[in-house]
Order: sequence, then structure tokens, then C-alpha cells
Amino acid sequence: MDPIEPAYGTTALLLIAAAAVAILLFLIMKVKLHAFVSLVLVSAVTAVAAGIPLADVPSALLSGFSSTLGSVALLVALGVMVGRLLEITGGAQVLADTLINRFGAKRAPLALGVAALIFGFPIFFDAGLVVFLPIIFTVAKRFGGSVLLYALPTAGAFAAMHAIVPPHPGPVAATELLGGDIGSVLLVGVPVAVVSWFVGSYLVGTQLGKRFHTLPADLFSDGAANSEEHDKEMAALRDPAPKFGAVLFILLTPLVLISLNTVVNTLTTSGVLTGDETWAAALTLIGQTPIALLITLLLALFILAPGRFPVADGAKYMDQALGPICSIILITGAGGMFGGVLRASGIGQSLTSSLSGLGLP
Repeated sequence: MDPIEPAYGTTALLLIAAAAVAILLFLIMKVKLHAFVSLVLVSAVTAVAAGIPLADVPSALLSGFSSTLGSVALLVALGVMVGRLLEITGGAQVLADTLINRFGAKRAPLALGVAALIFGFPIFFDAGLVVFLPIIFTVAKRFGGSVLLYALPTAGAFAAMHAIVPPHPGPVAATELLGGDIGSVLLVGVPVAVVSWFVGSYLVGTQLGKRFHTLPADLFSDGAANSEEHDKEMAALRDPAPKFGAVLFILLTPLVLISLNTVVNTLTTSGVLTGDETWAAALTLIGQTPIALLITLLLALFILAPGRFPVADGAKYMDQALGPICSIILITGAGGMFGGVLRASGIGQSLTSSLSGLGLP
């Protein structure tokens, strides 16, 4: 929806925006109302308060919601499916064990952090951390020391990848809203995420782990009867365990494909390529983020399935991956809805105008 003529002055619009954010935080943090419901409610109230005609309020809400979901949902769904296949077949465990063996016991926190950085490319923060929790506790018991020594670098790695690197929803949504290029964000985001993790999570986390001694709990030794069948199924899926090279190949595939797209676009812009080359067009196609993730998902399925589960059963495990992310996708879409209301009401332009004298972009 195109911005309307602002109904109020800059000061009034900024006060409305500040009140909207305050109410949103209150609803989520104090009232504990679901974030999706809170965002939709505040978006609707903000639209009315900012003077958007009542007949146009539904369009203002749906415009931001649908545009955000259109660019985010596909990438998030494909990414989490890849993560799920690696999770159930033991890819995370193989990745962590191999890195620990190569880094050595004294560098176990670094090894776990590096494994989380790699595994965090296609998988969400919460899902990745849940997958790594048994590994974190196992390593802490094996080598001793505070569990924070191993948990903080790992959690920080997943957080850095989730916040900065596509195909996670935040970076993808921000890239689309700002009119950026996913490949460029990926190439810049990966080194930024690694440096941010190393300084803010690994160095700080290991110091906190040495300062605060927390023993690992027996969280993963519960042999409840209702989980025996599930445990047997998971054990069968992880026998035989995937090779480290296969896991690494799967995780690096989307990074390489998306990077090729960026390289071709750069060469075309600089005049090295004319843009008519068939091979360049093909690389551009497979380097588009949705296509790259689709190729990665198919590779993961046909590399990990043999000897573990029929390819047809992959649909069941993919369905299991999609359920938990529905809430995240809806919240992301509702965030786009709130942003769309701010733009349509003129609040965004008022904020830009008020900050223009500060010399900030």
C-alpha cells in the first residue's frame, strides 16, 4: 500500500509510534500475550490512531504482512527442512565430534562454537540449540568444567548466524525491505557473524564459564516409556552415522551456490560479462536463494536417506520441521505488517525527516 497523506504533524506521528512500541513491549513482556497477536493488535490500533482511513486499514495490514511472508516463508521453510534432516540422522553430532577431535580437548568450546556456526547456517537458533544441548552436556561431563564454558560459545554462534546471515528470517526480511541483494548480504554477513561470535560470545563466554561454575545436569538420561519408541527410531536413523565430509558438503552447498550468483551479477555489472551467456544465466538461476536451498534440500535427502530411511519417509520428517516454525513465520509476517503500517501512515517518513539533521543515513 502506498503511503497516504499524513493526518498529523511529525511530532504527533512520532508520539504515536513511540506509544505503539511501548504498548507492544508491554503486551509481550508483561501481559505475556502471544507476539503474533500483539503485533496484529498494535498494528491495527496504530493504523487507526495514525489517521489511515478505516476502509483502508485492512489493506495497510495485509500489504506489509503478505509482502514479508512472500519473501521469507519459502526460504525459512526450505532451510529448516535441511536442518531437520541433518538433525535426525546425527549430522550435528558427527560435526561436533569431528571438530572436537581435531581441535583437541582444551579447545572443545571453540570446536563446539565452530560446529554451531556451520550448523547454524540452515537451522534456527532455538532448534539448533536444542539439537546441541545433549552434545554440550556430554562434552562438559567428558572434559569437566562449567557447562557455561561450552554452552555460551555454542548459543552465541547460533544467535549470530540467526541474526545476521540469510536464509534466517530476520536478515532476509531486512534485506528485502531495504532492497538489498541476498547474495551480497550473505557474503558480508558470514564474516561479520564469525567476528561477532568470536569476540562477543567465545571470548566473553569462556571467561564467564571460568568465573561461574555450573555443573551439567542429567537432562538427557530420562528413559520414559513413552519415549522408547521415538528413541529407537532416532537410533535407527543415525546408524550408520553420516560422514563428516557429507555433512560439510550439504551445509556449504547453499553458500557456494548463492555466492556464484553474486559473482555473476558483479561480473555482469562491471562489464566483464554481457549478460547473454547461457552458462551465466544458469548460474544466476541456481544461485537464487530459494533454488539454492531447494537443491540443498534434495541433496540432503538423497545423501542422508540411503541406509537410514526410505526417501518417501522424508516427507514425514520435513512435516515435523515445518510445525514448530509456523509461529516464527507468522510473527515475522506480523512484524512486516507493523512496519507496513508505519510506512503507510507516514510515520516512517516523519522519523526519517526528524533524523535527517543528525547526519545519519
